[in-house]
Amino acid sequence: MFKEMLENVRAKVPLIHNITNYVTVNDCANILLACGGSPIMSDDAGEVEEITAVCGGLNINIGTLNQRTIPAMLAAGRKANELGHPVVLDPVGAGASALRTETALKLMEEIRFSVIRGNISEIRTLASGHGTTKGVDADVADRITEENLEQAVAFAKAFARKTGSVAAVTGEIDIVADGDKAYCIRNGHRDMSRVTGTGCQLSAMTAAYVTANPDDRLTAAAAAVCAMGLCGEIARARMTPLDGNASYRNYIIDAVYNLTPECLERGARYEVR
Repeated sequence: MFKEMLENVRAKVPLIHNITNYVTVNDCANILLACGGSPIMSDDAGEVEEITAVCGGLNINIGTLNQRTIPAMLAAGRKANELGHPVVLDPVGAGASALRTETALKLMEEIRFSVIRGNISEIRTLASGHGTTKGVDADVADRITEENLEQAVAFAKAFARKTGSVAAVTGEIDIVADGDKAYCIRNGHRDMSRVTGTGCQLSAMTAAYVTANPDDRLTAAAAAVCAMGLCGEIARARMTPLDGNASYRNYIIDAVYNLTPECLERGARYEVR
């Protein structure tokens, strides 16, 4: 099942327009190339509609939000909706400031998102209109654990029903859900949090998977989440005592580049609820 999702990415080479943050823009471009897609990075309001029109999908990331890029995000999102292109939202740091929260909510009001991917604090902020996000990381009170997994799954499904988007809630246990079905994913390694931008890379990669598999965005998003987590495991196993987080960053991209559909199918660890 996940095997076909990656096969389609590699066969179709989806072109993804990214309006993303300048901390991780290079890594997002490289992860798209590694997974089999192709990136365009453009955030000027004067051209984003044209760029979106020639791409297959759009990834909007509010990580380094500013007044110049907000109109560009809205314009690109509306154009993507008009053309029927998949759109992914990464509400980085929603809840950490009024600007981030208000902008994410405005984007959700005006744009139909195929997938909304964030940590549990960010998604709770979008669901309630306010939050307690600690920077761009999940608040410790919002950790998804085995003990609260059932409630987290119910929350993700309810959020997906309310928004009409697939909810991809990432953390120690990842949940990818629509209104009826949820994948609980246990791939990944805790050291991925020591590399800036693995979440941003995942959002870009999710856009590629959903664009290449438009008729099954839930499975496509779950496959992307499994792929990123699995590659985090493969990359961590490659490290030597002399390697640090800079090497780990590169090894993750290498692992995504070398990931085969068969390896993804075999290595994906998940359950459906």
